[in-house]
Amino acid sequence: MMAALIMRIVLMVALVFGAAVSPVGATEREALLTQPGVYGTFAAFQMDHDWWDLNGEARVIAVSEVKGLIEQFSQKIVIESYLLRGLSDHADFMFRIHAHALSDTQQFLTSLLGTRLGRHLVATTYLHGMTKPAAYAAGFPESMKQALQSPAPETGTKSYAIVIPIRKDADWWALDQDSRARLMQEHTQAALPYINTVKRKLYHSSGLDDFDFITYFETDKLEEFHSLIRALEQVKEYRHDRRFGHPTLLGTIRPLDDILELFAR
Repeated sequence: MMAALIMRIVLMVALVFGAAVSPVGATEREALLTQPGVYGTFAAFQMDHDWWDLNGEARVIAVSEVKGLIEQFSQKIVIESYLLRGLSDHADFMFRIHAHALSDTQQFLTSLLGTRLGRHLVATTYLHGMTKPAAYAAGFPESMKQALQSPAPETGTKSYAIVIPIRKDADWWALDQDSRARLMQEHTQAALPYINTVKRKLYHSSGLDDFDFITYFETDKLEEFHSLIRALEQVKEYRHDRRFGHPTLLGTIRPLDDILELFAR
């Protein structure tokens, strides 16, 4: 019943936003999600208390407006959604946004905060980074490079997403390239047993944020992720982590329609 009401109001909102736009095509989406030189933003929000005092119809209209806004921006950026409520402190949901220009992400988030729903959002975390080519893998042993290039990940959509920002100490940056490469080889060796069950993606943040890196993980098996982190805590490279997490964001990977319907109830 609620889903049907949302769909009817979505059609009305679409008329307000104008003609439908062409979303990012499959090829462009794949490029934004996999190629270097792309900006990634993690934006986490909490609903304020006044939101829950709105009547059901007002909430449905508000979330439908957001759906129309996301469709409007879908030709420029890729937006993925996560439900954090119940798993992360002070945040209800999160967007992971990929764009060729960070100004496109800024324009979307500014527009989001101007919507009816956006007026009830409290931004709790903004993390910004960019993807870059692997800096150390070229010097790894051939067997390790082969394992990294041809993993056999478990099929299907993962259930959980974890975001951990990291800041390195000054000693790390004072090391020469070869010394850092040796430490990262040990790091990679410790992570290899989990390459099939924990998907990883790295964003470089130095100069864009207060952190140096943002690490993003997807998994169906949180126990495997836990074991991965414990393994990485044992290697020498970990001693150079001045800050690990704070915040750590944990949520479930959910379609945007599901998340918006949850907040419209």
